Amino acid sequence: MSMFFSILILISSISLILSVVLQEGSEQGIGAIGGGNAGDSMWGKSRGKSKGEILKRLTIASAVVFMISAVVLAAI
Repeated sequence: MSMFFSILILISSISLILSVVLQEGSEQGIGAIGGGNAGDSMWGKSRGKSKGEILKRLTIASAVVFMISAVVLAAI
């Protein structure tokens, strides 16, 4: 049983690291009150947003799996 949770921690930690590294920084838009970048098209904005949303959800899911596995492994 502890081997299963150890492998689960390993997989979730690798996916957590990769999902955080692949995310784009949000400091580009800080300080902008309105409008957008002139170079962005509507398709480009939605594509970037969907990739960012997928990475954000993957980060949250990996963190939850990692935390639960760590608590269960510590309790065993």
